Amino acid sequence: MPVKSLSIPRRRPAIAAAALLSLALAGCNSDVSQVYSSSAPPSGKTGPVRIALLASSSQNGFNKAVYDGAVARAKEYGDVEVTVFDGKFDSQTQFNQVQNVASQGTYDGIVLVPNDNVGIAAAIPAAAQAKIPVATTLFPVGPKLTELKPQVEGIVSTVAANTEENSKKLAEGVVKYCEGKDPCRVAILIGQLQFPFDNLRNKAYRSVLDGHANIKVVATGQGNYDRDTSLKAMQNILQANPKLDVLLSNADQQTIGAQVALESAGVDLSKMYVTGGGGNQEAIKQVRAGKWAADQVDFPNSMGKAALEQVVNAVRGKPVTPVIDANTLGPVPVIVTKEILGEHPDFQGEWAD
Repeated sequence: MPVKSLSIPRRRPAIAAAALLSLALAGCNSDVSQVYSSSAPPSGKTGPVRIALLASSSQNGFNKAVYDGAVARAKEYGDVEVTVFDGKFDSQTQFNQVQNVASQGTYDGIVLVPNDNVGIAAAIPAAAQAKIPVATTLFPVGPKLTELKPQVEGIVSTVAANTEENSKKLAEGVVKYCEGKDPCRVAILIGQLQFPFDNLRNKAYRSVLDGHANIKVVATGQGNYDRDTSLKAMQNILQANPKLDVLLSNADQQTIGAQVALESAGVDLSKMYVTGGGGNQEAIKQVRAGKWAADQVDFPNSMGKAALEQVVNAVRGKPVTPVIDANTLGPVPVIVTKEILGEHPDFQGEWAD
């Protein structure tokens, strides 16, 4: 059922619909002018446009920021309406929502924050058949995790960044910090290694860190993008590894939970190298305060605006930008430090838990 309000982040891909995926991939095409190869493209609708925003979870601050951005852009148009659907962090729920939206005849376009970016690909051609263009945010849809060009028939635009490159940039900061420290003991806190993008992140981290003999990854915990889960994971890590030099985390909620465990154990975070991911408002505060060394920033509100615009363009028969690099949507670079934030005193982050 659609809902009209949202509220902590980021995605959690899962495994889904493998048997149907090959049907979706048969329509793979990086040329947006051909994404409707099995049906005629939209003729250029006039009048009100109704957009379904399929959130990975409506109880999620990152998704709420995407929704808020889409709504803000819709208000600028004046005749565009956005309805949000709760994906409940469940890949099958979101898969069904795509198919339901495609069959209802109620909506003209879809903005998607995918749970399972691979499995959901098999549902997208139903939207293409119904002439409902789809823009995906945060992650590309399809089997190639670092390919931002639309891979599946029906996807008209991808508003995302290269997760592998961003993860390597975050790990490169660890390498720089660890210079002269031997050993430099690193704990990694990842979302869930079963998810394709978390596995990609972890491999990207290790591809950078493992080339340095002084860096020792002493533990890898799974925080599930949740403060309490991350607090417990860090407590377990500290029991076996009371001395840590680095916490490399891919999500701000995880770092916030881990921070409670570390400080409760008497650890001074300013004497460690602590990272997060997402750029939420609490993370920006912690980096400015010097407790966290770096954060990888996302711009979900701006992503929602950009995705909404591309879908409306497609519905109205106007030119569509097939790839929008999400790293370029904000006023700060993708990796921020205290020094960088000092150059951008007004930046607070685009979302909150």
